[in-house]
Amino acid sequence: MTSVLLATCSALPDGEEYAGTNHLLPALAARGIDARWVVWDDPDVDWSTGLVAVRSTWDYETRREEFLAWTRSLPWLLNSADVFAWNTDKSYLPQLAAEGVSVVPTVVVESEEDLPAAIAECHPAVVKPCVGAGGRGVVVFDDTDGGPRGLDESALWPGPWVVQPLVDSVRTEGETSVFVLDGVVVSQARKVPTAGEIRVHEQYGGTTLAVPVDDEAAELARRTVEVAGTLLGERLDYARVDQMRLADGSLAVSELEVTEPGLYLEVLPGNADGFAALVAARLAAR
Repeated sequence: MTSVLLATCSALPDGEEYAGTNHLLPALAARGIDARWVVWDDPDVDWSTGLVAVRSTWDYETRREEFLAWTRSLPWLLNSADVFAWNTDKSYLPQLAAEGVSVVPTVVVESEEDLPAAIAECHPAVVKPCVGAGGRGVVVFDDTDGGPRGLDESALWPGPWVVQPLVDSVRTEGETSVFVLDGVVVSQARKVPTAGEIRVHEQYGGTTLAVPVDDEAAELARRTVEVAGTLLGERLDYARVDQMRLADGSLAVSELEVTEPGLYLEVLPGNADGFAALVAARLAAR
């Protein structure tokens, strides 16, 4: 059997099967692929033994340079170190918008002195660290007195930051995620936050539901992945395209996850077979 290393973090030794599911390893085994979960910063792992698929390295944001150095050291990797360097900094969003992709309006702010003006321009606004994962470091400025409250430095993660208008539909409709594996749209999920939240992650009370693939969302996902590939000069192996509905009724990309996007296997178990098919195709082409 051909070996594949599924990279995770020490907090999740079983990777994205942490919810008690067991889909990805059997799907790979069914295609004659021997796979195992390994922690990305484990010094005892021999990374030369096979293809590396980054899956749940959800602690990279505080050690980004170390993480990127690790990806550059790998001999064989799905997506690539260059893709990860681009995608782990949310300043890629204005780049996509400049190429005609519908994106939630995004401003990159380098210094804290410039944050109040950017927040006032977008108010109500959401501020995120450019390098962040799992909804950590997200601050909402949505007071009702007509202007942004004073900056609370303790609530902000270190910059630079991206500043976006608060998209009202995230509180009702939630966020849509479309999975594109090997260039093909394979599935879609809807993620809804709990009352009083805008973050849709489970650790903040969010709920993820499998939904049928919608033509509008699928087309935006395909377009986003295509443009990202053009910008990077290489085809993306996998992606999750997160989208929100703007006030005018159109969909816009909130994030393009091509580094370590969760596959939501607990609600979309079929994603395991789609990912296994991608891995099998890459192994066969080697």
